[in-house]
Order: sequence, then C-alpha cells, then structure tokens
Amino acid sequence: MEWIALLMFAVAIIVLLAGYPVAFSLGGIALIFAWFGVLLGSFDYAFLGTMPNRIFGIMGNETLMAVPLFVFMGITLERARIAESLLSSLSLLFGRLPGGLGISVTIVGMLLAASTGIVGATVVTMGLLSLPTMLRRGYDPAVATGTICASGTLGQIIPPSIVLVLLGDVLSSAYSQSQLDQGIFSPDTISVGDLFLGALMPGLMLVSLYTTYLLFLAFLKPSTMPAHSDSQTISLTEIVLALAPPLILILAVLGSIIAGLATPTEAAGVGAIGALLLALLKKQFSFHRLKEVMESTVRVSSMVFLILIGASIFSLVFRGYGGDSLVHELLLGLPGGIFGAMLTVMLLMFFLGFILDFIEITFVVVPIVGPILLTMGIDPIWLGVMIAINLQTSFLTPPFGFALFYLRGVAPDSVETTDIYRGVMPFIAIQLLALTVLAFVPELATWLPTLVYGR
Repeated sequence: MEWIALLMFAVAIIVLLAGYPVAFSLGGIALIFAWFGVLLGSFDYAFLGTMPNRIFGIMGNETLMAVPLFVFMGITLERARIAESLLSSLSLLFGRLPGGLGISVTIVGMLLAASTGIVGATVVTMGLLSLPTMLRRGYDPAVATGTICASGTLGQIIPPSIVLVLLGDVLSSAYSQSQLDQGIFSPDTISVGDLFLGALMPGLMLVSLYTTYLLFLAFLKPSTMPAHSDSQTISLTEIVLALAPPLILILAVLGSIIAGLATPTEAAGVGAIGALLLALLKKQFSFHRLKEVMESTVRVSSMVFLILIGASIFSLVFRGYGGDSLVHELLLGLPGGIFGAMLTVMLLMFFLGFILDFIEITFVVVPIVGPILLTMGIDPIWLGVMIAINLQTSFLTPPFGFALFYLRGVAPDSVETTDIYRGVMPFIAIQLLALTVLAFVPELATWLPTLVYGR
C-alpha cells in the first residue's frame, strides 16, 4: 500500500498545478484517499482520529505565534515607506559608480529582508521605486529586473524570516521524531533562534556574492550598468537618518534573540511594536492605514495556517499508507549514503520549486524527508539553512517563480517577461553556488549557533 502514498503525492501536485487552493487541495485529497482506503480495507481509520489533536497542536503552538507578528511588522514597514528614504539615500551615495544603483538596490533589499522578511512586499516595493529609475539611467532591463528579484528574495534567508520560523517548527518536530526512532527518549531540541543564527552568515555570503557579480558585470560591460553623473550630494547625517530606523529595529529583534533576552515569538512582538512606532514617527500612519495593515496580516496569516492544517492532514494520511517507510527505504538504498540522500532531496526540492510554493514544500516535503535525513546524523541547523536557500531559489526559477510574478505585475510594459527570465538566470547560478559552498563548508551555518548557544 506504500505506493498509494506516492500516487497521492502525484495527484496533489497535479491538482495544485491546475490552480486549486492549496490548503483545501492538500486536505481534501488526503481525506478522499483515506476514505477510499477505509472502504477497501487498506487504510486504518484510527489515523484520522488523531487529526483534532494535531490541529489543536498547530493552533496552540507558541512558535507559530511569531508568524502573524512578523507579518504585521513587515506590512507596517512597507506601508510606512521605509524603503523610499533608504533607496534615495543609498542611490546618492553609490549612484556615481558603475553599477552603483544596482548595489544600492541589493543593500536596500538586504535591510528590508532583515526588517520585514516578506518577499512579495520587498519585490513589489523595490520594483515600484527602483525599476523606473534604473531604466531611466540606462540599465539593461534584464540586469535591473534580475537585481530586484534576487535582492527581494533575501527575505527568505536573512532573519527574521517567516520561512525560517516555519522551517524551525517543522524541523523541531522532525528532529524529535528522528531521535525517538533511534531510542533517544530525552531528545535534544532545535529552535527558530538556532536557525536565525545559522542563516545569518550564509545570508550575508549571498549578499556578498550578489554584490561581487554586479561589480564584475559593471567592470566587464559598463554599458549595461552606467554610472550616473548627479551633482546632488548627501551628507553623513542624512545617511544616518535613513539607515538608523531599520538598523535599530533589526538590532532590537535579532539582538534580543541572540542575547537570550527574548524568544523568537517575543522578539516578533518587539518588532511589531517597533515597526508601529517607526511608522508613527515618520507620520506615515493613520487609523485607516492601521486597519489595512491588520486586514492584510489576517489574510496572510490565515493562508499560512490553513495550508499548515491541510498539509498536516496530508502528511498524516501519507504516513498512514506507509509512505514515510517507503521514502526511508528509497533514500537509504541510494548510492553514496548520506551524500546521495542529501543530494537527491536537494534536487527534488529544487525542481519542485519550479511548480510549488515554498510553504507547500515546507509543510509537505520536509516532514516526510526531514526525520529520515536527521536519523542519518545530519546536523539539523545545517539542514534547515540548506533547505532555506534551496527554497529561496524557488522564488526565482521560471515559470512559476513568485518573485517573477510580483515584479511582472508592477513592471512597465517596455520590460518584457523574457527580460525578467534572462535577468534572474545569473542569480539562480549564484544561489546554486552558495548552496554548493554551504554543502562543503557546513561551519558557515553551524559556527555562530555553536558560539552563542554552545551547541
């Protein structure tokens, strides 16, 4: 009956590609397969009896409380137009250099990633603010759009990232399960804070690789990224005033986690209040705008939790058919041992990223393969960061890369879709390079958590 689980997985992908809602598709397909299994006597009905407890566990999960708080923080900063002052200041600072505007966009994308953690908001904001300016200054459309898409996806890997919050919760359960399977009844734990620290160095490495590529391109082909002769100057005070708000917020959120003063959920609350105060200080807020932010937060959070509940039902039925045992046997039977299993999982996630959203991969694939890989002795922090970078790449891969859709929605008609696809290709290669470097130098992800928490 194990192959029925793989059939269910294939049907789920087909239904999702047909455009049906993710949460209802995952839960509905699982229940249909379970119902037929009960009728045919191939599925134990007792598995469905654990569903209420699983759903209650999701709704009462303290770690997942960080999701709506970080969403509120990100949407508030986006509506407060923090990016506008950042981009204008850094453009004046770097704009006279070849490729300077592209570097400015990358740095602003990094700061917004560490402030908001929401890819869609970052890509749309940067597309509206910087793309017209880059095109007006003679930037090649492919270079301009590729830079915006890539820098906008940094919110996936640079903490505080919603992806890392969700991954942290899923991997925590997978890590506990893998240790129980090995007969360890006082298991170690992994937290979202561990993943935040683990992702910091690889995230900064990605920013460095993006910047190096842009400088190299500006040197080789200056016509694609011309310098801008602007007589306007900017003072040190103006730069500090532009950089101070997001940096203070980043320090308050990440600093409180690293110092052990707050859990990620508590730090998310600090970030939400901090974002609200920044918006009020910039006089960019009103009761009407606050209402819009709260409504958007409820919509995004509801979507995430509905998908999580649907995926939980899906994974329950998948295990009920013995799908986890089949996947375990398949991975153990691969040549190359741990390396072969890890490579196969990374390739699977990379190709699934062409057609599925990162939330779907996180909630459906990771709970299945996570316990198996962790049982093999793979470090959970390194595994989490590897998955996060891989999922970040899914935002850039055609044809369904969400960053491409976000930018296409706000780009002028003069920019063709092929320009956007052409522009992200070098950045996809950079992502894969970063993934390869991290695969061979796992200390990039494990060094900081070991230093801070003594893991």
